[in-house]
Amino acid sequence: MKKIFITAFICLLATMAWSQSAVRGYVIDKNSRQPLELAYVRWSNTTAGVVTNKQGFFTLNKNAADNNAALIISYIGFATREIQTAGESSIVVEMDKGPVNLQEVVIMPQSTAASFHTISKIDLNLQPVRSAQDILRTVPGLFIGQHQGGGKAEQIFLRGFDIDHGTDINVTVDGLPVNMVSHAHGQGYADLHFLIPELTGNVDYGKGPYYTQFGNLGTAGYVSMNTVNSLDKSTVKLEGGQFNTMRAVAMIDLLSDKQKQKGTNAYVAGEFLYSDGPFQSAQHFNRFNIFGKLNTHLGNSNKLTLFASTLNSDWDASGQVPDRAVKSGLIGRFGYIDNTEGGYTNRTNASAQLTSYLSPNTTWENQAYYSNYNFNLHSNFTFFLNDPVNGDQIRQREGRNIYGYHSKLSNETNIGTWKLQSLYGAGFRLDQTRNTELSHTINRNTVLEYSQLGDIRETNAFVYADESIEKNSWRFNVGARLDYFHFHYNDKLNAGQSPDQSKVIVSPKVNIQYTVDTKTQLYLKTGKGFHSNDARVVVFNRGYDILPAAYGADLGVLLKPTRNLLVNVAAWYLYLQQEFVYVGDEGVVEPSGKTRRIGIDVSARYQFNNWLFADANLNLAKPRSVEDTKGENYIPLAPTLTSTGGLNWQLKNGLNGSVRYRYMHDRAANEDKSVIAKGYTITDLSINYTKKKYEVGLAIENLFNVKWNETQFDTESRLKDEPDPVSEIHFTPGTPFFARMKLAVFF
Repeated sequence: MKKIFITAFICLLATMAWSQSAVRGYVIDKNSRQPLELAYVRWSNTTAGVVTNKQGFFTLNKNAADNNAALIISYIGFATREIQTAGESSIVVEMDKGPVNLQEVVIMPQSTAASFHTISKIDLNLQPVRSAQDILRTVPGLFIGQHQGGGKAEQIFLRGFDIDHGTDINVTVDGLPVNMVSHAHGQGYADLHFLIPELTGNVDYGKGPYYTQFGNLGTAGYVSMNTVNSLDKSTVKLEGGQFNTMRAVAMIDLLSDKQKQKGTNAYVAGEFLYSDGPFQSAQHFNRFNIFGKLNTHLGNSNKLTLFASTLNSDWDASGQVPDRAVKSGLIGRFGYIDNTEGGYTNRTNASAQLTSYLSPNTTWENQAYYSNYNFNLHSNFTFFLNDPVNGDQIRQREGRNIYGYHSKLSNETNIGTWKLQSLYGAGFRLDQTRNTELSHTINRNTVLEYSQLGDIRETNAFVYADESIEKNSWRFNVGARLDYFHFHYNDKLNAGQSPDQSKVIVSPKVNIQYTVDTKTQLYLKTGKGFHSNDARVVVFNRGYDILPAAYGADLGVLLKPTRNLLVNVAAWYLYLQQEFVYVGDEGVVEPSGKTRRIGIDVSARYQFNNWLFADANLNLAKPRSVEDTKGENYIPLAPTLTSTGGLNWQLKNGLNGSVRYRYMHDRAANEDKSVIAKGYTITDLSINYTKKKYEVGLAIENLFNVKWNETQFDTESRLKDEPDPVSEIHFTPGTPFFARMKLAVFF
């Protein structure tokens, strides 16, 4: 029989010539047998320690004073372990899931990359996650808004950006890109609905263009999610609530405990959702997801991870309604002007990742992925503005294949008293669309005119290098990324158009950190990023405004003033060579000039006792156009003040839950702020009773039944029989009081 993976590593540890003045170890999840990266390891007689690397390995030096001290190992969401090493020089540490303990979080040089990861790990363990959208909301300062029937990707707001559907944020799941470049409905379109939220294992994020692994669209930041490698238990969950809302989830562990102990895990999960929503014209929104994942060891030093998923979804929608129609009594807040809006989408993904452990400090990861995607959306932003007889309904449609490959080599080594961490990567992504369409339609069925129709082929090849050098309290990170883009557009309505353009961009990053002590860490982040334009625009513009750059800087501090309080404060700056604005009824991403943003982010996490936690985030931003005159240089819909937070509780008797708020201040809806997008404060409540074999719960969105607008746009439109067009706020009403129950069974 093959030697199992853990045994192989123990043998590797034992055969290496290590000094007896240090303890080496390997930290794993006891259930899944997977390594735990960024676990904190220290001696019981000191607060200073080390964190585990990507493979779960650590090396902790000891002196005479440590001979009788115990080894303390902690990790957010796991029970802290205390181990007497008894003179052993190598150990394997198995960690059980356990309560969150903020006291175990220690600020140290090695945990730089983990500072935001730690915050998101706390939030993911404590906050209820009911949808993929809720997962995005665990990023402090990130807001989303749905404005067309539930099945469309959400509008995203972060750091003074109206990101539209993903133009300035890089989103991935298990290394698979979520964003769709040159999408029929907008550049960077990030539809996360193929992710079943209960499968989310961790959320890593970073704000600003400072991270070499995340290239195109990562100007405001990135969000990188990973699904769990194994299930703690199989689960069947049923949910039901107002507005004919029904949801069923099943997550089934496919292997025996014996196989899992050998390091092989496999599971399959499915989700079905149906809801009519609170609208006068029912949404008939339904979504069906299937997801499967396998990870196993090949030989003594390789791990293979395979996953596949498929999403199918369709919906009806009422779209955005004009203020004047509601105020005049023509329709109610949840009424409609054109209820033939809506769409369908499907996406099938497959990924294979081979992780090779070349040594305890060297890891080589290779991932290949494929996605097949189809999209069809009917919208009507302007009603009868352009066609007083038939109306202005448009159809945006595409079919797409995505092929990609990403290779990463990471290594840790010591050069004298300096610690060096290296990361090198290379890869490519190829998007091929067929019949990317914008057309004028009636009732979804009849096409009156094609505005755009063509095939897109967009290739992005990249290489990057990232070096982190650490000595004592200092840590220096220097990186650079080179991206090559080739755009091809076969315009089926204009055969004379030149179809190809290409360009290269280099993005350097320099980050500096100083750790004052275990309670205080200062950092400076600087870097250059970029966002590409839609291939159709690139070709039409003959290559101009292809890859405008973004330049940013963060000056921040990470504080732990008390054992129970973690605070992060950052002042930031971001300059864009070109802001992109999506013009929906024209189907283009329009360059709109240089922009500048400055702001302050504050995040705090506090633990009152072993069952009650609090968190709060405050985000200030001043977004402005650089080229326009003062007073006419506002960036429409860009958030200027947002805040989120709440209380979370987890009692030993099984009662757990949260009460949470989110606040968005009034914003300019146009360039001179003569039109205002109204702000809102929404409160949500979640209460659960969880036991070993079952869980029952109640979730209430908009607890106080506030009237609020989820998305708002300053749009020129004309209603039927109106003599002249009117420019004003058009909005999608936010969800009113919405209660739903759930029952989950574990086995």
